Amino acid sequence: MDKEKWTYYFIRAVTFPFSLMPYSWLHKIGRWLGSIAYHFMTDYRKRTLSNLALANDLDLTPSQLIRIAKRSFQNLAINCLEYPKFAREKDFSRVIQCENPEVADEIYKQNKGIIFFCGHQSNWEVLFLDGTTRMKGIAIGKSIKNKRLYHWILSIREKNGGKIVAPRNAVKEGLRALKNGSFIGIVGDQGMPDSGYSFPFLGRRAWTSTAPALLAYKTNCPIVFASTHRVQGRYKIRYFDPIWPDHSQPVEKDVVRMMDKALTLLQESIKHSPGEWLWQHNRWKQQTTHNLYKRFRHDCICVIMPDEGFLDLNQHLKTLKEIYPLVFLILFIPNRFRHVPLIDADETIYYKTLDQTLINDLRFKLVFNFTDYKPIHAHYERLSAFEVVHIAKLKELAAEHLQPQHDFSDILKRALCRPGSIWQKEEHASDTLLH
Repeated sequence: MDKEKWTYYFIRAVTFPFSLMPYSWLHKIGRWLGSIAYHFMTDYRKRTLSNLALANDLDLTPSQLIRIAKRSFQNLAINCLEYPKFAREKDFSRVIQCENPEVADEIYKQNKGIIFFCGHQSNWEVLFLDGTTRMKGIAIGKSIKNKRLYHWILSIREKNGGKIVAPRNAVKEGLRALKNGSFIGIVGDQGMPDSGYSFPFLGRRAWTSTAPALLAYKTNCPIVFASTHRVQGRYKIRYFDPIWPDHSQPVEKDVVRMMDKALTLLQESIKHSPGEWLWQHNRWKQQTTHNLYKRFRHDCICVIMPDEGFLDLNQHLKTLKEIYPLVFLILFIPNRFRHVPLIDADETIYYKTLDQTLINDLRFKLVFNFTDYKPIHAHYERLSAFEVVHIAKLKELAAEHLQPQHDFSDILKRALCRPGSIWQKEEHASDTLLH
């Protein structure tokens, strides 16, 4: 039996008992499992804590931040436990209630399509399950590697007659559905650094697909933001006022207006109950996949500069800025170099002694430590840093492609970026002789 099949049957067998339990039991078990996951799923915990720290508009205290992070893990665990329960559910009205279905029903009765816009709040599956009990519709869903498991998930999502389409077919199928008076559901809070459109989401620049607004403008159908919250073990859905396209405005301008409005509604809903949002995903993704190795593709980095050798290293920071043009960048600079011009950064912190670089800041997912002060590594890896990189490590990573004439800028490019991106492979002398 292949691994994929074994994994599928194992998951189905382990989760079957949950399908027989009442929702109240599932939620209690989910909170317990989520608390365990928070402590043992290190990478996801770091990303969650960092993302919460990056959300300026929440203005959280350290204790609030940790509490919300744990609740987010608990929410995700509850969602996972509910899949087998939803697979057996015959009457979703027992657990899902839409407070104002008339908002969408009035549009649907006019044979008009609707773009439902939502985020990864509470159990986001309930929006499609509830909507397809009253309306014909589709939603965009990305497949997972285990095809058997994904087909099972699809059977749950489509059990009320809806259809899930792959992202590559989203525009084609979305236009068709809207023109036929059906709805399309879009979970619109993923980071999309290729999109060209950004919004200050929760006070931090976030790149987002404009597909919902483009579909609305092209078909003259409204965007309806839908929020969902878990209240006393049940799901409460609320539809907000339709956001209609304005064809008196150029498409570029109106798309921005509609997206700004939809994302404003989403962020306000998240503020209402931040622990129900999926903080484990890369919402503030700033790099595309084109240049950086995945290992170094993070949204917030910190660079700690040394006292000795500062001026030599400082001239190479412009290369780091070239590699990370949009990243949220924090610099630690020795106090005696306050007068020295620096690269643009989101924040510059000046220190007198190296122990002052050890601050309790959860924003940094990647730290470049260019000093010889070793406590920096353990300190930030204990917080939210996936990695603390020193100069020796950069040289080691770049060694294969280094030549005697290369300087520190060349080391940075070859250690962090793919060949053929912002640097090109060079033939070594031995390779040239062979030719």
